[in-house]
Formats: sequence, structure tokens, C-alpha cells
Amino acid sequence: MGRGDSAVKITRKSPFSGEVHQMDLPITVEQINRWEDGELVQRVFPHLSADQREFIMTGITPEEWRDTFSEDTG
Repeated sequence: MGRGDSAVKITRKSPFSGEVHQMDLPITVEQINRWEDGELVQRVFPHLSADQREFIMTGITPEEWRDTFSEDTG
């Protein structure tokens, strides 16, 4: 997993669906505290994907982004 092999389960409620989602991410509680204290998410979690950082900030999953903003009106 890297970065000390630590993982934190992040639980967030999506503002899109109202559903509660969880992700196990290779981060530390110290990193979460730094982000909550105002440090930029990109600086605290440079090893995470943009989707993972978005989930930490908003609770929106990649699937919800695709479903909500898909241009396919089919």
C-alpha cells in the first residue's frame, strides 16, 4: 500500500444521492488533520487520485460524477 502501509476508512454522505459511501484510502489521521486544518488537499494527499481526493472533500464517488454529468442523453 505504501506510505507506511496505513489505511483509513473514510465515510462520507454524497450531496448528490444522499447515500453514505466508504473508501479505504492509504492515508493517515495526521494527513486528515492537516487537511481539516486548511492545508490544500493536493498538497496533503499528492499520492491519491483526483477521484479519491474529491471523495474526501465531498463524498461524491466517481460513479456518481459520471452518472450526474454524463453527456449521453441516450
